[in-house]
Amino acid sequence: MLSFEGDRKARNHLNDSERVTEVEVTCQVALKRLVFVSVFDGWSAHRTLTLAEGFIMEARPPAIFVGDSPGLDFLNSIATPVDTAVDWIDDGEGFLSWLEQGQLVPRDVLRDMRTNALPGELDRVADQARSLREWFRGFVRQHKGNPLTVEALEELGPLNGLLERDETFSRIVRPPTAQGAFELRTIRRWRNPNALLLPIGEALAGLVCSQDFSHVKACEGPACTLLFADHTRGYTRRWCSMALCGNRAKQAAHRQRLKAHQH
Repeated sequence: MLSFEGDRKARNHLNDSERVTEVEVTCQVALKRLVFVSVFDGWSAHRTLTLAEGFIMEARPPAIFVGDSPGLDFLNSIATPVDTAVDWIDDGEGFLSWLEQGQLVPRDVLRDMRTNALPGELDRVADQARSLREWFRGFVRQHKGNPLTVEALEELGPLNGLLERDETFSRIVRPPTAQGAFELRTIRRWRNPNALLLPIGEALAGLVCSQDFSHVKACEGPACTLLFADHTRGYTRRWCSMALCGNRAKQAAHRQRLKAHQH
């Protein structure tokens, strides 16, 4: 069975001053951020840039959020937006950046994790995230296009194991306005970098429990690996986005018509 347990030998460096941050436990609304070739000004999708001062930096394009579901957006954290595959969570820093872009973890939490993590700790968590991603990708590809059955629950043991590690509690907080009522808010404890996997597990569980898998689709682009939930009227969506694969398909069809006309 797959396990996404963290390094139990790592020092729990946040225990002395416990880190508690308020979060919403419901799924985040997916960002609609498309990647256009023009954004990169001719770069390949992942390229090493040498700055004038001699420093080296890795240039990643913005992460892609076209899945219409945070869980599917996580699976889309590896893709080929132009002509070279990009894995946005291929190391610890990339993982933190993707979490920030996806708005799954508060910025102050990410800042503290970046500052306080032990050497290599964030890279190990990113490795766990990639393992989780590829395991769940297999589950989605196997079941997409059909409603989930009760039997599918037996395959979700690793995800339930991750969810069991969560540390959330409820707290009554003051109203946002003087005239408002008290609110019951869910709080998550961020004890160490392994906790960064918890909102991802929550997003995957939200996909399983709230999304009709009949409408989970893979983009029809020949080389595209992106997945999405089709929420269009009539469920006619075919592409990850019209700006990417949809436009390429139109251009290919146009060239084919021109070729047929010439003959």
